[in-house]
Amino acid sequence: MNLITKANLSAPDDFYEALIETHRDLTAPQSEALNARLVLLLANHIGHLEVLQQAMHAARTSAGVTAT
Repeated sequence: MNLITKANLSAPDDFYEALIETHRDLTAPQSEALNARLVLLLANHIGHLEVLQQAMHAARTSAGVTAT
């Protein structure tokens, strides 16, 4: 199974609005903790280590980090 990297959200603007709203009124540490919990929940939902590794690699590369 491969990571889907093309646009795949049915309502991307609605998702972005909901994500921003989820973070509303949180402190920076609370927001970081929420992001960590969200990543773990979504990783559990995906459930395929290979796909998750592809996603981690893609995210790290897009952040400008190439070495592990």
